[in-house]
Amino acid sequence: MKILVTGFDPFGGEAINPAIETVKRLPDTIAGAGIIKLEIPTVCHKSLRVIDKAVSEYDPDVVLSIGQAGGRPDITVERVGINVDDCRIPDNEGNQIIDEPIYPDGPDAYFVTVPIKAMVQKIQSRNIPASVSNTAGTFVCNHVTYGVCHLLATKYPGKRSGFMHIPYLPQQVIDKKNMPSMSQEMMVEAITAAVEAIVETREDIKVTGGATH
Repeated sequence: MKILVTGFDPFGGEAINPAIETVKRLPDTIAGAGIIKLEIPTVCHKSLRVIDKAVSEYDPDVVLSIGQAGGRPDITVERVGINVDDCRIPDNEGNQIIDEPIYPDGPDAYFVTVPIKAMVQKIQSRNIPASVSNTAGTFVCNHVTYGVCHLLATKYPGKRSGFMHIPYLPQQVIDKKNMPSMSQEMMVEAITAAVEAIVETREDIKVTGGATH
């Protein structure tokens, strides 16, 4: 099995992005699966073109994308991507798309195809806080969550994809009072555990992961 793991470059005025910094530190093999590491731009549509090229080149079985969610206190495994860009800030090339579909011919939403509950459970088994998330936002993270699902459904059938959000690194919150963060080592361990769950689990476990709001 081959798993393409992507991480975004820095955005929003940050000097670093924990997504790509953590991806770079992943083992080259996890649970017998070869790990392909890819930096992607925090840019609408361009990010998907970079992933499309990598899928064509490496033919991975799974695409797992990692993004920064500054303000979230734990590792969050996304459940769904929605077909809309509504960018609160410009992306790294100055695009600020508002209320436009990612793919005009695509469905309103896609559920990811990795075992999100098993991933959360495996991360928690390492004593790392994790939960299911039901929104990936409406910026480039959601753009990639939805866009990769659409890309695989229409061009590379049979492959699976998912998305995980990770918190800020400690050095990013020195000037951000009361902002949660997580160590690099813990985030590497969390993503490694999530990949193990993907390798080991074809049909997701049925445990609660919902929310009341």
